Amino acid sequence: MEDKEKILEQSMDELAETLSTVNDRTLLRDFLKALLTPQEYKAVASRWALVRLLDQGMTQRKISEALGLSLCKITRGSREMKKEDSPFQKMIDICKNL
Repeated sequence: MEDKEKILEQSMDELAETLSTVNDRTLLRDFLKALLTPQEYKAVASRWALVRLLDQGMTQRKISEALGLSLCKITRGSREMKKEDSPFQKMIDICKNL
């Protein structure tokens, strides 16, 4: 079991490193569509949309209505954004500076 976890962590490190070097938006989108199932792709897109909407000040109830997500998922995103050194907030800040 430890070997499996080590392999998965190394794979994610490699993937993160590779993705961080790609400047081709179309290639990245095509890669994500090929890597993820349609359901996973939609889930990732909706999670990013929900943190962006939270950052813009939209209420959790309005986000739930707009994206069809449970309040539980939205609350989790909100909690993650409030954490010190939040990766969500760091990525939002990067997005704002593009």
